Amino acid sequence: MPVCVLLGLWAWAHTPPRAALTGENPREAGHHHRHRHHREDRDGTTEAPTVREAPSPAPEAPSPAPETSPHERTEGCPAGMLRVTGAYCDDAHQRCEEMDDDGRERCLRFRKPARCGSRHTRPMDFCIDRYEWPNREGVLPQVLSSWNDAAAACASLGRRLCTEDEWTLACEGDAMQPYPYGYVRDETACNIDRHNLPYDHGAVSGDDRARADAEMMRVSQARPSGAFPRCVSPYGVRDMTGNVDEWAVSRTGEPFRSVLKGGYWGRIRARCRPATRRHDEGFRYYQIGFRCCAEAGRTDGGRAGATVTASVAPR
Repeated sequence: MPVCVLLGLWAWAHTPPRAALTGENPREAGHHHRHRHHREDRDGTTEAPTVREAPSPAPEAPSPAPETSPHERTEGCPAGMLRVTGAYCDDAHQRCEEMDDDGRERCLRFRKPARCGSRHTRPMDFCIDRYEWPNREGVLPQVLSSWNDAAAACASLGRRLCTEDEWTLACEGDAMQPYPYGYVRDETACNIDRHNLPYDHGAVSGDDRARADAEMMRVSQARPSGAFPRCVSPYGVRDMTGNVDEWAVSRTGEPFRSVLKGGYWGRIRARCRPATRRHDEGFRYYQIGFRCCAEAGRTDGGRAGATVTASVAPR
């Protein structure tokens, strides 16, 4: 038999299977997030997505730098808060050019720039916590708080919950970018796209609150505030998408005053615009936290604007 044929047969026999080449775990290749206890509502404007076919895993590459450099301002704000001054667009058009194919509305790449479909924008000027409550770098965000709990905690410092539109502007900036760091989804920039861990349903749904809390904290994948240095908005606000969901005041007040923004660590949208409106003011869960806002121009904690039942922002 010719030598070239023998060499060809040897190479074929020693070629590893695709899973070995790519590092895939066959048992995980078809894994999907099975926990639907906190499904997000379809909210926020996203145009004409293109669904991406399942890709072959690629070697990790260094993450790109944020597309915008945060400009932090603290004047006129209480300690630990940042000043947000900008123009809010009620009708932002963000066109998704590549959508993941797992059905979770995770857009991998948006067309740049976004555009405003409103005739006018609304000027805003306010202060917002740099980190998720308790607003301390290196500390895990507090979770298992209801909207009522969050509003009371903010009021105890003379602050208030952010309105939905304030929260969105602080996340996306004047450019209305879909992610706080830009237009391309990056799971290394923020704490997102993790698979939820299985948990004891009996413990969580039982009457023993201490046991339920302990079990939910056991499966939490939240990270300390500031652990992802590139998860920063154009205003310098940290961890606005992913890590833990954040309570805000609904712009419509329907069906509840409460609304959740930003998403948590799971494989969900985790963008600036979308909101989850299905949970009332008493709902609490292991991936829900919050941060506070305050009126700009005061350094005494923002007491002039403190209110637990903030009015709905005008549309």
